[in-house]
Amino acid sequence: MHTQTLSFRVRVARTPQDLQAACRVRAESYGHHLPHLQATLMEPDLLDSDESTAVVLCVDKESGRAIGTARFQTNACGKLLIEHSISVPEAMRDDTRAEISRLSAVPGSDPLVKLSLMKASYLFCLARQVRWMVISARSEALIRQYQRLGFTDLFEDKRMVNLLHVGRLDHRILRFNVTAAEREWREPRHRLYEFIFDTSHPDVDLFTTQPALPQRAPRVHAHPSAWSVPTVRQPMHELSVRVASARMVVVN
Repeated sequence: MHTQTLSFRVRVARTPQDLQAACRVRAESYGHHLPHLQATLMEPDLLDSDESTAVVLCVDKESGRAIGTARFQTNACGKLLIEHSISVPEAMRDDTRAEISRLSAVPGSDPLVKLSLMKASYLFCLARQVRWMVISARSEALIRQYQRLGFTDLFEDKRMVNLLHVGRLDHRILRFNVTAAEREWREPRHRLYEFIFDTSHPDVDLFTTQPALPQRAPRVHAHPSAWSVPTVRQPMHELSVRVASARMVVVN
């Protein structure tokens, strides 16, 4: 396994500023396709703060600007958002599931942003012991992108489904078997196998407690009578398990 450095970092949104930045990315990415939803996308919704949900944010290292985002919701606390519009096949009902939504990148951003968000989705699902990812798409081009990543249609007839939570627009629903992915991609040596499974990306860090956006240092106002130089307390070392730094193979 080798290590690749990216031009951006992918972290969980941990502050109101992080979440607001994710909303701006959503609005910028989807706004030109769905202008009637742009204002709605600019503000967090109830699901963004739900305990079953994590929002991740891509932040450009050079500018500090948010350039991509995705949201992961598990069925640990009940139905997925998409399941208010569909019923999943019986074979999946007893399995752990996660819906990937609001996956977006600002126009002109690094081409690896969306692929890194998909890797983050996979790592999140491994950490939560999720078997199935579920995602929706409208355009044929986007559907083909997900199919190249290993997604298949949830319904055999490839029907378009009217989704309540996205303005009753028709979408194709696709699924991805998380637990079988490494094996299925390794045998034919899928062209993205190396990036997803055989490369360590320290910049894709879902376990840090640091906010996604760079934090500005507070101003320090020296007291005129102060003679000593104040010291900075160093934070205690935290041991974290980094899934992205180790090859993880899950067997069905």
